[in-house]
Amino acid sequence: MKTKRFIQEKQYEKNESKQNKQNQAFTFVETLAVLAIMAVLAAGCTVSVARIVENAKKTSARNQIEQYSAALQTYYLDCGRFPTTEQGLLALWQKPVFYPVPENWNGPYLERRPGKDPWGTDFEYISAESSVMPAEVPANLPYVLISFGADKEKGGKQDDINSWD
Repeated sequence: MKTKRFIQEKQYEKNESKQNKQNQAFTFVETLAVLAIMAVLAAGCTVSVARIVENAKKTSARNQIEQYSAALQTYYLDCGRFPTTEQGLLALWQKPVFYPVPENWNGPYLERRPGKDPWGTDFEYISAESSVMPAEVPANLPYVLISFGADKEKGGKQDDINSWD
């Protein structure tokens, strides 16, 4: 009798554990729903991260332009003029060899060689003394610095980042 009861209890436990396992498992539809929700959330995060990275690049370009502007002011105080367009921003790092060679150059005026903007292109430096300023530049500026932004084109789809805005 005890053996029969023992066998019945074991079968009952086995059936119960099967039902629990079936109740604990996810269905295929539930799994697809969870994956779809995760995909939507991931896509939203990707768009947000891309926007944050683009804003960080714009801020970095503005900061670089401000650093170059401060160095250009120091250059002006030492040399009595801003570098020509031909001398460019490199005049802040090493003494220019093109005319007019500044006698009182006391550089370098930057901690490292002038680099590229966050999108990998050179900043455009234009001196009013040696070049014609673009039409959109306010009057009487001694120089302008421009980063063409993500599209790398002057006045392209993206806004250019410049020293006068």
